[in-house]
Amino acid sequence: MGGDLGGPGTRTPGAATDAPGSRTPGAATDAPGTRTLGAPASPPASGNSAPSFLIWALRDPENAWLQRAQVIKGCLEDGEAQEQVYDVVCSDGLEPDPETHRCADNGAQVNLDDCSISRDKGAVELRTTWTDPDFDPGARSFYYLRVLENPTCRWSTWDALSLGIEPNPDLQATHQERAWSSPIWYTP
Repeated sequence: MGGDLGGPGTRTPGAATDAPGSRTPGAATDAPGTRTLGAPASPPASGNSAPSFLIWALRDPENAWLQRAQVIKGCLEDGEAQEQVYDVVCSDGLEPDPETHRCADNGAQVNLDDCSISRDKGAVELRTTWTDPDFDPGARSFYYLRVLENPTCRWSTWDALSLGIEPNPDLQATHQERAWSSPIWYTP
């Protein structure tokens, strides 16, 4: 979590390592044989400022293009666990809807005859800064990043094609691979 991370077009060399809060707390002080999972975050210096995050994802050259990056926020409301998904950066010049916080479908396709994928949709890199629009400085919460690729064939579809048989109709033919970060825990 950082204060002044710049805007969505931030293109500063070393941005990830120079951003405030970019170093994982406890990383150098963990006891031998233990690891910190996630990182705790303290309240911002101003006390009421919403946290800002530098979001930056790169495509694996062996996989499909990236479609969207999401921040998942979890908290307790009236004693009930809640999660909110925010699409924070979309591929293909699309913008998250300001009301729903979701990206429109970028139109990426999968050819089920040979499992080839759209080569003209998606992004090699997704980068932005995001500030929690619903931040409550008095509520414990957590945040983590999830990045979704364009759809690709499931392994069951690939197997059916290689065996020359029809894919199992009870299984979805495609899926979206995803990656996610460790959580950042906010405690007031």
